[in-house]
Amino acid sequence: MTAPSSSPATERVLALDALRGVAVLGIVGMNVLAFALPGPAYYNPLAYGSTGPADHWVWLASFVFIEDKFRTLFAMLFGAGCLILIERSADAAWRAHYARMIVLFAIGLVHAVLLASNDVLRPYAMAGLFVPFLAGLSAQGLFSIALGLLCMHLALGLTALGPPLVAFHVKHWGSDALLWAERQFGHDPAAIAALLEQGREGLGERVARRTAGIPGQLGTLVTALPLNLAAITLGMSLWRGGMLRGEWRTFRLQRIAGLAALVVLPGLLLLAAWLVSAGFPAALVGPVALVISAPFDMALAVSYAALAMAFFRPGNSLVRRLAATGRLSLSNYLMTSVVLSGVFASWGLGLFGQVTRWQALALGLVPVAGMLLWSPAWLARFGQGPAERLWRAGARALA
Repeated sequence: MTAPSSSPATERVLALDALRGVAVLGIVGMNVLAFALPGPAYYNPLAYGSTGPADHWVWLASFVFIEDKFRTLFAMLFGAGCLILIERSADAAWRAHYARMIVLFAIGLVHAVLLASNDVLRPYAMAGLFVPFLAGLSAQGLFSIALGLLCMHLALGLTALGPPLVAFHVKHWGSDALLWAERQFGHDPAAIAALLEQGREGLGERVARRTAGIPGQLGTLVTALPLNLAAITLGMSLWRGGMLRGEWRTFRLQRIAGLAALVVLPGLLLLAAWLVSAGFPAALVGPVALVISAPFDMALAVSYAALAMAFFRPGNSLVRRLAATGRLSLSNYLMTSVVLSGVFASWGLGLFGQVTRWQALALGLVPVAGMLLWSPAWLARFGQGPAERLWRAGARALA
């Protein structure tokens, strides 16, 4: 995601735009679950919304190929976009960048209050505050920083989620840590009932509740900083190193994608088997979904990026459609939330909590189709999306 900008000295990389389109489309695969089902079901198929084998296969496919992969890819491309604009801004780089981050955070805040509490714009904007300090590093230096931040996320995450995991293995069933994990990642009946009631609240009630919760949300966003900044820095590294510029040879890209998949896919399948064999205990679901899988998610996101840069060709009509979708990534991301709210919220069709996991995924195809259909026509007529225009105008006013 990057504020639209054109420069005669810097030609757009069509494959990069198309890859951004793939990312914003892929995010729908998990975002739809946040709109359709109670929170614990996002990670735990036994928490709610699974009634048969189809739902469990959907969970497995999502866990291996979608969950946090496309969100990581989106963050990587955000980092590359920030670096592109900093490189173009010359002397005014820092001021222009911080203006963009302030406006993006404001857009994300409104988005989170009105539509999607799992908004990614706010954490990206917060992590983006560190980007100018890293912009002068080499590709290798950026890659090292990204690995260090990933390790920091693993250490902090296991420290935070370790107590429930320890209590589970020592069979300390009445511990507060286990009870907390069950409410967050399990199928505690009282917690699920409360979340179902909350998910069916009216728009006014939701806005009031989420507005009151803004200070508490900031703490959650801070805890996500290392992982988001790791992905953003990795994207900066891949841009500076030439991969996302389209400068790497096809064979090199294929080799990277293949090696990453060869390591990552067995690892994710083993984690999935661990969860299934253990019966999806909440104390295990949380650490696996939020912490242990993170290196695999990031590596698979790089694999997706390498495949896209290897095979996306300018003459392909689908690639051009994906590129238009990527050029309007901010508008499309926000439009997805509007559509999904219209399907699941009480002020729309009110289907929250009424569908199974596979049905939710199927309904997610609605905004996917919408993005692919409207993006080329809008871009051809107006040149940039409405949200991109708002972002750019707001940033210019601040800068």
